[in-house]
Amino acid sequence: MIHIRDEETDRIVRDLALRLGISITEAVKVACTAALTASRNLESLWIRTADLRDAVRQFPLSGEVADKKFFDDL
Repeated sequence: MIHIRDEETDRIVRDLALRLGISITEAVKVACTAALTASRNLESLWIRTADLRDAVRQFPLSGEVADKKFFDDL
């Protein structure tokens, strides 16, 4: 359980709740979820794409050479 004692924070949360037509509790949840999502997006591209790189690594090698001629023939 949290209790917000900061007047400005209280005002901001109440304003968000009013604008979205939701409860104060839901406004805190929405704001915190958005902040967490934004913070996850700050992770490096290398970290964010680790699962994609792992999936690609699972594909068998084709034996083809991906040179200019290969791409031109596509």
